[in-house]
Amino acid sequence: MSTPDIGIDLGTANIVMTSGKKGVVLSEPSVIAYNKCTQRILAVGKEAYQMIGKNPAYIEVVRPMAEGVISDDLLTQCMIREFLIKICGHQLVKPRIIICVPAFITDLQKRAVGDAVMSAGCRKAYLIDEPIAAMLGAGVNIGRARGHMVVDIGGGTTDVAIVSMNGIVTSHSIKSAGRQIDRAIMKYMMNRYKLMIGEQTAEHVKKTLTNLYDPREDVTMPVKGRNILRGLPDVIQINELELFDAMEDEIFAIMEAIKKVLEETPPELVGDIHENGILLTGGGALLGGLRELIHRTLNVNCVLARDTMHCVAKGTGLAFQKINHLLDGFEGVTIYKYR
Repeated sequence: MSTPDIGIDLGTANIVMTSGKKGVVLSEPSVIAYNKCTQRILAVGKEAYQMIGKNPAYIEVVRPMAEGVISDDLLTQCMIREFLIKICGHQLVKPRIIICVPAFITDLQKRAVGDAVMSAGCRKAYLIDEPIAAMLGAGVNIGRARGHMVVDIGGGTTDVAIVSMNGIVTSHSIKSAGRQIDRAIMKYMMNRYKLMIGEQTAEHVKKTLTNLYDPREDVTMPVKGRNILRGLPDVIQINELELFDAMEDEIFAIMEAIKKVLEETPPELVGDIHENGILLTGGGALLGGLRELIHRTLNVNCVLARDTMHCVAKGTGLAFQKINHLLDGFEGVTIYKYR
């Protein structure tokens, strides 16, 4: 029985899996719910995500990934195992897995990811840096001596990297990303309006109302929550300009990260990037007006990757075809070589 190779984008907010020629076969939130009394897993993915903020005391709803790395080894193993069973079933032959990791994590953190995947059920595990996977998923030929820049804005981290000749020339990672922006919105609503909102509400506002390039006061939407002064439900109208103020610090931290990488890049590669533009991937790349803001601030064109949400996961799947050029090792040992 042949077992397809599995590519995994194990993100802080979402986990995406690809399987052979099928492409993306699973895309669900990186959330797991379990019964604290019986220690049994109750739900993973979308079903567990819907429980956030609505669960009784005996049910724990957890995100086992935090800021791009594993925060709970056991729950991460359980979550990956449940997803693998969902797409592969119970097979005798375990699949090979390539899983992407942020470029900044330590060898110990890479080992933790490799161990989690091996424990979840695979016969061999490879790791690949997210910027490399993003480039492969976007269809960029990274084997040539030509510079390409990628900005991958995920749920827990933003990875900025220059890639050339199958490897990362320079990179920088920050924790200003999707979930941090959600928290900034929650904090703004609390400080400005004394309105307590949940992370799902903050995420919905971010996706619906964000305009980073030309925010306007006359474009508004209602935000529902609890007024902490009265303790009662309340609805506040928030406009694009207010939302921009709430997100401003996190967005400009991303701008500074891009600027820092450009400053550290060799001049010849900077010329290539000015010609090719910056590739934006990840869910955060879909924020309204982000491309225009980067162009206005840094004077560099931006290109939004096709299927930006699944771009990294597709790259992990494609990496199997280039494994002799990109990877040498397994279980957290990742070495890029030029051949």
